Amino acid sequence: MLSALISVARPADPDSVDHLADTLGALVAGVAAGLVGDAVIVVPVANAMIEAVAEATGATVVLRGRGSSPWSAGAKIARRDWVLCLEAGDVPAEGWIRLLDRFIGTARPEVSLARLRRPHTGLPARLAAGGERVIGVNAPRPGDLVRRERLLAGPKFIRRLKARPLAARLDRA
Repeated sequence: MLSALISVARPADPDSVDHLADTLGALVAGVAAGLVGDAVIVVPVANAMIEAVAEATGATVVLRGRGSSPWSAGAKIARRDWVLCLEAGDVPAEGWIRLLDRFIGTARPEVSLARLRRPHTGLPARLAAGGERVIGVNAPRPGDLVRRERLLAGPKFIRRLKARPLAARLDRA
């Protein structure tokens, strides 16, 4: 099982609630399949609409400190060993449940990071991902499946990790 961490960067944006609802709606199939155990919504400031969506779906809302990583803040509340980092609006494409379940079930203890494809990201993010394939990853980002213990250790990884690419894809709502 895994915990889903959903970062809402701008909760005051009128579209943020719709994007969050799209992401949570896409995770329902993972809950039904027994893959997603809990959802944590990470926001920089309190927002009544976000809290209402969280309450309606059974998710937990966490306020992150100024300048802190949303993934580290959410990992403190997450209840599962693996954490899927998502931005509000990320929607896993068909087949994601089987692929993530198989990865979690077969990952060796030294494997701490896997990365879902995010074809909707801009050129700078894709160039950074290309560089990380060569030198390793020093911090998690949306689309990463990370062991919770790594996120609890701090916002940056102590040593660079090799991200295992997954065939699963995240689309944008």
